[in-house]
Formats: sequence, structure tokens, C-alpha cells
Amino acid sequence: MRMISLAAGLSATIVAGCATMGAQEHRARASLEPTRGSQVGGTVTFVQRGDKVFVSASVHGLKPNSEHGFHVHEKGDCSSGDGMSAGGHFNPDGVGHGHVKPGDTGHVGDMPNLMADASGNAAVAFERTRMTVAEGRFSIVGKGLIVHRDPDDYKSQPVGNAGPRLACAVIKAV
Repeated sequence: MRMISLAAGLSATIVAGCATMGAQEHRARASLEPTRGSQVGGTVTFVQRGDKVFVSASVHGLKPNSEHGFHVHEKGDCSSGDGMSAGGHFNPDGVGHGHVKPGDTGHVGDMPNLMADASGNAAVAFERTRMTVAEGRFSIVGKGLIVHRDPDDYKSQPVGNAGPRLACAVIKAV
């Protein structure tokens, strides 16, 4: 009897896995370039599966053992040299800045801080549910991506007091 139950559970898991594999995936990538006077760069990938966007980032050139704000910004423009041409956080709902905890309703562009190791490198992977890579109102494709000098405090308005911009990228569909 137990063997039948285990087999039924395994079959359900395989069917669910196959259904997920058949779901359309949307992908985007951002190549972070240093702003004027900075050495920060890196690569960030975004993969949307269903209503979740999986974000994976590898950033280098940060101050060792430091924490940095990391946000999607409203404009895909890094032409100013200081990253300010990327505008403010991507916020299509016009709500206040917030934390990225489940249930929070802050900016769509709010993301967890990056934490640099002793060599000044940060690697992070997380998921978000309010942004999309697919077309639509919450799509991050064509938006800016910024690494800030200071950590986001998740409460100061409108952008978390994260300081100057160390790196900028335009998020592009792949």
C-alpha cells in the first residue's frame, strides 16, 4: 500500500515538473558599467517563470565587506556619467519606498541590498513577484539598474538613502 502511495506522489511531482518546464520563460540581462570615478561592474540576469522573476547578480569592484543598495530605476539611460540619467526607482504604482519582504508593497524596483565579501565581490540570487520580464506595466526590460554606494535603509523616502550611484546598466531582453 505504501509503495502505491509513493508512486502516485512521484507521478504527481513529475507531471507538475513537466508543466513548469512547458511554461514560457522570459529572460533579460544587464551589464553593469562603472559610473565616473567608480570601479564597480558586473552582470545581472533576470528569468521570469510564471509570476516569479529569479534574479542572479555577480558584482565586483565594491568596497570590501560593505553593503550596497541595488535597484531597478525608471529609465534605461546611463549616459550622464553619474547614473542620474536613470531617474528614480521604477515605481509604476506611485507608492512609497519599502522593504522587499513578502507582502511589502514598495516600489517594483526595490531589491535586496548587495553584500560585498572581503575581496569586494558580491554574488546574490533571489526572487521577486511584483516585477516582470515579459511585456506589460511591471516589465523591467528597458529600465535602468543601479548599484549604490550605501545600503538601502528600506525606510527613507523616496529611495532609501542609498547614496551615489556606483554602476549603471540598461536591462535588455535576451
